Amino acid sequence: MQTLDRLSTATPDLVDTTIHRRKTRPVKVGNVTIGSDYPVVVQSMINEDTLDIEGSVAGIRRLHEIGCEIVRVTVPSMAHAKSLAKIRKTLGTTYVPVPLVADVHHNGMKIALEVAKHVDKVRINPGLYVFENNNDGRTEYSEAEFAAIGEKIRETLEPLVISLRDQGKAMRIGVNHGSLAERMLFTYGDTPEGMVESALEFIRICQSLDFHNLIISMKASRVPVMLAAYRLMAQRMDALGMDYPLHLGVTEAGDGEYGRIKSTAGIGTLLAEGIGDTIRVSLTEAPEKEIPVCYSILQALGLRKTMVEYVACPSCGRTLFNLEEVLHKVREATNHLTGLDIAVMGCIVNGPGEMADADYGYVGKTPGFISLYRGREEIRKVPEDQGVEELIKLIKSDDRWVDPPVS
Repeated sequence: MQTLDRLSTATPDLVDTTIHRRKTRPVKVGNVTIGSDYPVVVQSMINEDTLDIEGSVAGIRRLHEIGCEIVRVTVPSMAHAKSLAKIRKTLGTTYVPVPLVADVHHNGMKIALEVAKHVDKVRINPGLYVFENNNDGRTEYSEAEFAAIGEKIRETLEPLVISLRDQGKAMRIGVNHGSLAERMLFTYGDTPEGMVESALEFIRICQSLDFHNLIISMKASRVPVMLAAYRLMAQRMDALGMDYPLHLGVTEAGDGEYGRIKSTAGIGTLLAEGIGDTIRVSLTEAPEKEIPVCYSILQALGLRKTMVEYVACPSCGRTLFNLEEVLHKVREATNHLTGLDIAVMGCIVNGPGEMADADYGYVGKTPGFISLYRGREEIRKVPEDQGVEELIKLIKSDDRWVDPPVS
């Protein structure tokens, strides 16, 4: 009883609702900087063949114009690598410079060295960058064998690291759960620990060459594995005094509603914990479909403000108007007012309290009438059929209205 009395009379401490991001170093990728002192960066990848100069430029433009800040391309051959020079030049003369990342796999040292001249960041997958001699009868790697392969990786990776270092460019060490190297699988198992050790091996090579423009990713197609790998990677880096930014993503998330939910479950959970500096939602759809999902995740967590935040109740028997229809009308009229919070509430019972943090409120207070709020203050009551028009007038009277862009 004493405990209950103490709890009921004590003044509660204010709860900090701010997401405090893990401190990471700034890494420049073209004219964009990734790191905890900068907004979380949105990325995607074109699906055009990089040999198609015109198509690739168009794909990059489409993504960049809707808010994608860094665009990745695939580079499976030397011819593709050389095409990047033309793509970059065309973007510079016909559009604007766009930060570009090249994917390099499969013993791609020569390709990587060529493409490093034309892009801002090179992404390598430790499990695929240097092939090992697979032995079907093998059950383990000795320490000497493990070290020998590590030295081979260093020899192969060193020229690329030096090239990127001397050009002031970046590298993403992108580990995938589905493509761990054989010796990592034998030594650590098909585990997040194996993913982390794979990344750390490459990080240490880069550090030994005084190259620190690194971004790390630990992607998996299963959300629990992805979460565990990123959390362990952050813990290990913190323990080792490393502060490299993390690129978040659920690889092969699929399409449609489930692909979006799966990506949000992984990316959003880590961002809420303060882990992550750049994100990509990987959907089996047109790349342009990924960007709104990224920004919705960031907006929901309060990490970036790129659209109007609408607060709306789920509707119930007390609702005094067609809530879904009215929300649609309000959204259509105001969705270009980036930065505002607008609440649409069906009744007076929860309305003012639930929308207390909104800039403006649209509340069904009595049948046939709408009450308009500025913050917590009721401004005026208007007929329901004039509600949206009067809301716009209220926003204009506060000098917070801008005309929508011309299509």
